[in-house]
Amino acid sequence: MLHVLYLVHDVSDPAVRRRIIMLKAGGAQVTLAGFRRTASAVADFEGLQPIDLGPTRDGRFAQRLAAIMKAVVSTGSKLGSMPRPDLIIARNLEMLALARRARSAFQATVPIVYECLDIHRLLLRDDSLGWAMRGAERFLARDVKLLVTSSPAFIANYFKPFGQVAAPVELLENKHFEPAAASLDDRITAENPVAPPWRIGWFGALRCRRSLELLAEFSRRLDGRFEIVLRGRPALSEFPDFHGFVQSEPWLSFGGPYRNPEDMAAIYHEVHFSWAIDFFEQGLNSEWLLPNRLYEGCRFGAVPISMGTTETGRFLDRQGIGVLLSEATPEALEAAVGTMEQHRFETLRARVLARNPRTWSHDRADCRAFVEKLRGLTAAPGPYAAEALA
Repeated sequence: MLHVLYLVHDVSDPAVRRRIIMLKAGGAQVTLAGFRRTASAVADFEGLQPIDLGPTRDGRFAQRLAAIMKAVVSTGSKLGSMPRPDLIIARNLEMLALARRARSAFQATVPIVYECLDIHRLLLRDDSLGWAMRGAERFLARDVKLLVTSSPAFIANYFKPFGQVAAPVELLENKHFEPAAASLDDRITAENPVAPPWRIGWFGALRCRRSLELLAEFSRRLDGRFEIVLRGRPALSEFPDFHGFVQSEPWLSFGGPYRNPEDMAAIYHEVHFSWAIDFFEQGLNSEWLLPNRLYEGCRFGAVPISMGTTETGRFLDRQGIGVLLSEATPEALEAAVGTMEQHRFETLRARVLARNPRTWSHDRADCRAFVEKLRGLTAAPGPYAAEALA
């Protein structure tokens, strides 16, 4: 059985849980080690006992850098007693530095996989700090065996033009995971709630203040004809008073966190539309990503709303589905959906449901294929010779 050491920036991140589920479903044994954004150590995570590397704070880059430097010193003692893994996966740039330190602690040549699902804005700055950050990434990634990323736009707009990573690329989209293979006959029978009010669901990592304010103003303009349902983990560092703001808005509600994939069908069947827009790093990462909520919402029949000029919008346009905005304003959203009626919504939803469910979901076969690709890296002699970012 392939033994993977998974080094992560936040062991409590739901996206980390999804990747662990995928690795285990594919037949891998996983050891989890990483930082945490919680006050106390996480005792159990998907049946694993994480190796705690200490706390970090969301949005505090200097504090995270100090925590990484401290962890580099202590990594040998914390990981030295564990069995040598067959492979190390480093999630995000800071964990790549720890992966190299961990490999030296094992006193063996252990392949490293670099998993990069977001391009941090510091890496895209056109100044000495940006150059230094990109230089550090190139140095740390100089001999990784595989780059795992989630959107072709990350490759086209960052990794390829900047020449950051010479390794082959595995495009692993942020699809919903379901154990059984989905097929065209796997129809969704659950109905959305009766409308109006129409409900727009914004689920997942809630970090975009502009989206929150836009949706709040839109719901006020429509005077309750549309309701906004928020679920997930708000990045409180990005909002002056998230909970107070939501409570003060008559047509916004926050339902708290949820379990993924267990709760996905239930929460998406409570809404009509899925908000698939993110201005958190506008013009950069937010333009290029294909977010989890895109796949999850479509899998369960919620009609996605996105910006037409983003990678998400272009993806939806190729699929012939969704509502695409030309500008990010309450007025544009009102023009696009403000006069929504049942027949139009049923047409939009039918187009989503007509897509092949495999467009939106990974199954166990996909997990096994991914783990087998990782297993192949452990047998590769020396530097990987396959095609890189050609």
